Amino acid sequence: MNICFIGGGNMATALIGGLLGQGYAAAQISVVEINAENRARLQSEFAVRSVESVKDGVAGSQLIVLAVKPQQLREVALALAPQLSGQLLISIAAGIRAVDLARWTGSQMIVRAMPNTPALIQSGMTGLYALPAVGQTERAQAQGILAAVGDTIWLHDEAMMDAVTAISGSGPAYVFYLIEALQQAAISLGFGAEDARRLSVATFLGGSKLAAESPEDISVLRARVTSKNGTTERALTSLSEHRVAEHLVQAAMAAAARSREMGDELGQQAC
Repeated sequence: MNICFIGGGNMATALIGGLLGQGYAAAQISVVEINAENRARLQSEFAVRSVESVKDGVAGSQLIVLAVKPQQLREVALALAPQLSGQLLISIAAGIRAVDLARWTGSQMIVRAMPNTPALIQSGMTGLYALPAVGQTERAQAQGILAAVGDTIWLHDEAMMDAVTAISGSGPAYVFYLIEALQQAAISLGFGAEDARRLSVATFLGGSKLAAESPEDISVLRARVTSKNGTTERALTSLSEHRVAEHLVQAAMAAAARSREMGDELGQQAC
């Protein structure tokens, strides 16, 4: 199966690296990228074919990954439409709904995907949604592409993509925000910046790995660290008093609301 990426940015780069690591041949992959410097980088790093023209890139491809910015997708879709002959389209552009992409391209063979930035180190999480015309074979192909950079979850209702965007799409930023806060606390307690970073990052990394590998509920793992009248209990009491958990939930809700707004705004672009 030949794959064409339209757009050669960070996420496309991660996916290409993941696919090559899983045994795909460089000759099976082409990239449409308007920036000459990026084309040269992709050719040098991966030995894939990198071209400027959509027509040249799509020729001979059975699967097309749309990896451009949401604001660019309509223009790309309209340029792509005359070149389509039943290829599966996978869009990783945030906010653009499958029905709008179908309207622009004239194709119903569309899978919408929402990966996140840990995909850059093959530790991503991707939500997937397919239009009804997409069969099981094509769904498996789409899942195989995104599984090259991490875990995947299928959605039965595209509206849930806003929730995926809020939790896993934007989620790494929440994690980094909390790491920054813990790092600042470590500095305030006397550590230098480098050691404060090491302590904070390692704590999040270890805690996440323990949560991922344990069959127990996260609340059970938290309780095990929390001795009565101990230091952790004092810290958690402070967090509770400041309603930190509630504020995090509200933040995710705000992100989901913005995702819905973006879908409305970008989907209203006329053909």
